[in-house]
Amino acid sequence: MFNLDLFYESVPILASAAIVTVELTVCSVILSLLFGTISVMLQLSKIPGGYWLSRTYVSIMRGTPLLVQLFVVFFGLPLLGIKGQAFLAAAVAIGLNSGAYTTEILRAAVQNVPEGQIEAARAMGMSTRQIWFRVILPQAFVVSLPALTSEFTIVLKSTPLASVVAVTELTYAGVVIQARAFSAVEIFLPIAVGYVLIALSFTQVSRWLERRFRLLHT
Repeated sequence: MFNLDLFYESVPILASAAIVTVELTVCSVILSLLFGTISVMLQLSKIPGGYWLSRTYVSIMRGTPLLVQLFVVFFGLPLLGIKGQAFLAAAVAIGLNSGAYTTEILRAAVQNVPEGQIEAARAMGMSTRQIWFRVILPQAFVVSLPALTSEFTIVLKSTPLASVVAVTELTYAGVVIQARAFSAVEIFLPIAVGYVLIALSFTQVSRWLERRFRLLHT
């Protein structure tokens, strides 16, 4: 029988944990874009060793489980003098993992930028850095928005792994309540709805950005 009292009691706790999930997702997405952008620039630039450095990063991140990466970052940060930062460790680990996939998404988009535009930018006297940030990357981000949205939805669904380093995100909060109440449906039903709403929010933001960029280029 569905326990309404437990459901109503759980909603405020789960709502607070959902905020942590959103914050973790946003931080991980920002880091994913940062790592992915740096990686694709290294991969496609003429920097000595840049290609192999990027490919090694992508291979390691895609070839090892996210859970292992999370433990490596969590126990590695104290070696750098950063202790007790479970949220930071989770965001960095998820961001690094997603950044490898973002690299591949952006690489495909960058390679579709017309060569004529790059040559024209060079003819105008733009530096390599200016060409990347004024010509290549803006177009690449617009083209890759749908694929990036899918990747960042996967980031959202990866956040429950942060519970292994004691980050009280949405799923972990539900597990704690369920362990005390010995009832699951009343807990995990609103959790599932919460994830769907967060994912839909990301999708709506992506579509809004697509419309904005489309208007800017018309």
